[in-house]
Amino acid sequence: MRFAFLIPPMMLLAACGQDEKPKNSPELTINADGDGGAVHITSGKDGGKLKIDGTGVNIDLDIPDIADLDINSDFDIDGVKLFPGSQITTMDINANDKNGANDAVVKFGFTSPATPAKAADWMAGEFAKKSIKVSRTGDTLAGTDKDGDAFTVAFAPDGANAKGEVRIVSK
Repeated sequence: MRFAFLIPPMMLLAACGQDEKPKNSPELTINADGDGGAVHITSGKDGGKLKIDGTGVNIDLDIPDIADLDINSDFDIDGVKLFPGSQITTMDINANDKNGANDAVVKFGFTSPATPAKAADWMAGEFAKKSIKVSRTGDTLAGTDKDGDAFTVAFAPDGANAKGEVRIVSK
């Protein structure tokens, strides 16, 4: 099974920081499907599940929190981070390696301490500084990163602030 390589790092991540109280960490979902089987991992502040289905393998485990990652400081698209003070709230990864297809969709939900227009203006300016072309429709930015992956960053009102979603599609 091609996605078996995900298991050891995820189990190591699950063991990290287990003596600490849960932080404000994002919800995490990883789905990797291939011709030989599938790996499904979900996690949040209360723990999660690891499911592996493949030829001759069927594992279903409860696991401790693995989403206690510092995604907020590590996240960027070609060096462009979210608006300062933004917090990632969810992470959803879906990968497919079946029948010759090889694609992945990664989604990050986030909150931002600015209005949608202000956060979108700021990010558009940061992309311009990095010579990354983006188009804008309302408060949604769309472009292609230096690896050729398509991305969108969509902002919506959340009271006086913004919430949104980053979507990256890799083929």
